[in-house]
Amino acid sequence: MTTRAAAVEETRHRILSSVLALSAEKFTLEIVLADVAERAGVTTKTILRHFGSREGLFDAASEFNRGEIVRERVAPVGDIPAAIATVVDHYEERGDWVMRMLGQEHSDDRARGVVGMGRVVHREWVATTFRPQLERVPVADREAVVDLLVMATDVYTWKLLRRDRDLGRADTEQRMRTLVQAIVTSATQPSSSKRQGDE
Repeated sequence: MTTRAAAVEETRHRILSSVLALSAEKFTLEIVLADVAERAGVTTKTILRHFGSREGLFDAASEFNRGEIVRERVAPVGDIPAAIATVVDHYEERGDWVMRMLGQEHSDDRARGVVGMGRVVHREWVATTFRPQLERVPVADREAVVDLLVMATDVYTWKLLRRDRDLGRADTEQRMRTLVQAIVTSATQPSSSKRQGDE
């Protein structure tokens, strides 16, 4: 039974991975079960036996993708350099795919759901990873600082630096670290220092 269960899980994993791979090559609306079956090396009947329908398959693929993203982005809490290295790792692997999904969100409900989930995951990652820094921020300012940290570590920031500016990875990480550190420093300095800086 254990061997059979492992084989079933491996087949499911291969099918779900095939959905994600195909979504990097064509619009989600264009992907049909036959495409997935061919990529996964299974039959359409096998897919339907595991997931029930195309919608069931894509729902499962979205949840699978969420788990993969969360796993890939685990970083030491409070360690800014490690956090930036981790999120850049993630974008190096998936950033172009994410940008492709973002380009479909206004025309495809499925893509809109995927990127919406991604935004939630990213904000949760910021709140968790930078928790020690955020705890030093006045409560009234905390949500605004989370917003700034989300922007500093967002996939669009990575794209601007890596794709639009054509910077190397090291320079990209350095600029993102500078942004994050500047946000944290500004948000956690004493109020009197902030007032003096504003005068």
